[in-house]
Amino acid sequence: MLNPNIGKLIQSYDNRYRLVIDVAHTAREIAKKMQETGDISTEKPVSIAIDRLASEIKTEN
Repeated sequence: MLNPNIGKLIQSYDNRYRLVIDVAHTAREIAKKMQETGDISTEKPVSIAIDRLASEIKTEN
């Protein structure tokens, strides 16, 4: 299922490659932090990363 926030992200990024890199980097950080703390989430790190980046864009505008 497509995350609705991805539409906001695509519009705000000029380069889709940069968007993919930013989402992947953020998701890796989230996964690493979850593993270190032992947190368990039903939501995947990529979905969390997309939501986090979309919320950062909202606060900038």
